[in-house]
Amino acid sequence: MLTNEMMDILLASKEEGWVLEPDAKRIFSLAGLDVPQFKWAKDLDEALRFAEEIGFPVVTKIVSYKILHKSDVGGVVTMIDNCQTLEDTFSRFSNATGFAGVIVEEMVEGVELIVGAKVDHQFGPVILLGIGGTSAEIYRDTVLRMAPINHGDVESMVRGLKAHRLLEGYRGSQPINLEELTRLMILFSNLVMNLETHIESIDLNPVICSSKRCVVADARIILNT
Repeated sequence: MLTNEMMDILLASKEEGWVLEPDAKRIFSLAGLDVPQFKWAKDLDEALRFAEEIGFPVVTKIVSYKILHKSDVGGVVTMIDNCQTLEDTFSRFSNATGFAGVIVEEMVEGVELIVGAKVDHQFGPVILLGIGGTSAEIYRDTVLRMAPINHGDVESMVRGLKAHRLLEGYRGSQPINLEELTRLMILFSNLVMNLETHIESIDLNPVICSSKRCVVADARIILNT
C-alpha cells in the first residue's frame, strides 16, 4: 500500500520524470527495505556534521535533477575518511549543473547485486536480480520473474545466476544473508505492484549484501510520464 508520503514524493517528481536518490531511498525505507544511514545535505556544514555524527569513512554523492547517472560524471566518491576530503568533494560537486546538495551516507561492504523492475506493457511488472555494481553491464548475469514473487521464486532466481557461488560463500568468504535478500526481494516486488501505474522502471544498483544485511546503496525510479 502506498502511503501519503510516498504519493507526495511521486507527485513532486512527476515534472522531472524521475525521483532523486534521497527521495527514492525514503520510499524504500517506508516500504521496509534496508537503506544506509544517510542525509541529504544542502550545505557543507550540514554534510560535515552528519559525517562526524555517523563516523568516517563515508560515501558522498551528488544530488541534481540534471544528472541521472552520477557515476558517469564522477558524482560518487567512496571511502572519504576526513573532513578536508569531504569539503573538497562538496566544493567540486557544487559546480555541477542543477546542484541540489549531496548525499552523505555510511559505507557498506559486501557482495554487490542489482535488483530492478520494469513494467512491461503486455506482461506487467517484471522483477530482475543480478550481479550488480559497475560490472553489471559487462557480465549481464541476471534472471527475471514476473511479479509478484514469493520465497521459492527468490531461491530459484539466486540459483539461476551464473555467479551464485559468490552469494553462497566462495574460497573462504562468508555467504550473504539469503533470508535478508529474500525479505528485500519480496518487499520490493510488493512495492512494485503498488507502483505499477506510476513507474516505468526501478534500479537498485547496487544492493550490497553481507552475512548480516542487504542494503539498498543506490536507487533510481523512472516515472511513467
